[in-house]
Amino acid sequence: MRLAFAASLIALSLAACGDNSTPSHEEAHKDAAPTAEAVTRTPSPAGAKVWLIEPTEGAVLKSPITIKFGVEGMKLAPAGSDEPESGHHHLLIDTKLEDYNAPIPADDKHKHYGKAQTEATIELAPGKHTLQDVLGDKNHIPFEPSVESPVVNITVE
Repeated sequence: MRLAFAASLIALSLAACGDNSTPSHEEAHKDAAPTAEAVTRTPSPAGAKVWLIEPTEGAVLKSPITIKFGVEGMKLAPAGSDEPESGHHHLLIDTKLEDYNAPIPADDKHKHYGKAQTEATIELAPGKHTLQDVLGDKNHIPFEPSVESPVVNITVE
């Protein structure tokens, strides 16, 4: 019994010596995100919509670019919030959403606004770009049916 107790103490001590660094948002949530097989998409209210107030279709701009999000028929709430009929914006840059049954990725082409922001400033390289807003639920999963803006085409000088 003493041997088992000593072994337990050693195991606990070793576990406590792990990396104490603070993980990034993505690292902290990567294991908590549901897999595509386990996802149940949150129903969106009838008539819910999002759009990009700025920039508008065909705009020619200089970087940095101000993005203003519009929403109707739903509330904005931070990621993780259990507020009914609420979500938060995700900006897709030069990409399309590949899997509506999984959390929206968090990378350079998929920007998360999980604090319920309604405006953002982004840097874009010169050239033609596409932008689209997709509303995600508390777990960054698109609603069913999806609440997404039309794609906006812009040019950065």
